Amino acid sequence: MNSFKVKSIIKRTFIVLSVAAVGIQFFHPAKNNDATIGANHISKMYTVPANVDVILQKACYDCHSNYTKYPWYNNIQPVNWWLNDHIVEAKDELNFSEFGTYKLLRQSKKLKKSAKEIEEGEMPLSSYTLIHRDAILTPEEKQAVIGWLNALSQEIYAKVTPAEIEEDRKRQEERKKQREQQGK
Repeated sequence: MNSFKVKSIIKRTFIVLSVAAVGIQFFHPAKNNDATIGANHISKMYTVPANVDVILQKACYDCHSNYTKYPWYNNIQPVNWWLNDHIVEAKDELNFSEFGTYKLLRQSKKLKKSAKEIEEGEMPLSSYTLIHRDAILTPEEKQAVIGWLNALSQEIYAKVTPAEIEEDRKRQEERKKQREQQGK
């Protein structure tokens, strides 16, 4: 190939990529911006101490509620898609705005798991705290949230019926069997 053909291919490739980069800027997923605190929000279901509520708002709710405070770079694609995927995944795992829709045993387990993840430094995610520096929890904040999560988890678990526990045990056994069969 001569140098003219190579330059022409490079130029065309650059033009196509540039047009694609501009074109994707017009496609944005729906925003997660329902600012209302509905009847199923955790704060409507249970007492959330003021100090814990402040911590949840700055370190958790952007991903784990129906309201996200979007940063400026959310308007740039493909960053917007990545953030949206992250928020959808986080809300699937735990959504404080929909907490009241969970069965009691699930509520208890979600709170206990959240406490463990905070204690182990898994939450908030480092990719989040890299930019949202105020979401980095101090040891005192961690203890406040972990203590509240564990206490509420125990309070809720005390309301769970033996039938619900047995149903959950059976469901877990069934999932384990399915995973074992898939692994074979």
